[in-house]
Amino acid sequence: MAQRLFDKTKWIASNVENLRHEPLSPDLPGLSKYAVGDWRIFYSIDRGDSLLEIHAIIRRSELR
Repeated sequence: MAQRLFDKTKWIASNVENLRHEPLSPDLPGLSKYAVGDWRIFYSIDRGDSLLEIHAIIRRSELR
């Protein structure tokens, strides 16, 4: 699973322009999430520096 999550983060970074990045909430306008199975990747994009910053990778059951 770790390799799958790592591969998906690389894929997100390679496809930033093609994906729709909706904010999690109005309080967190720059933070988005992407689902990979039971896991969630929380990230933000710095377009000025062309960076994808991963803030957390958390199992969905731990979010409750």
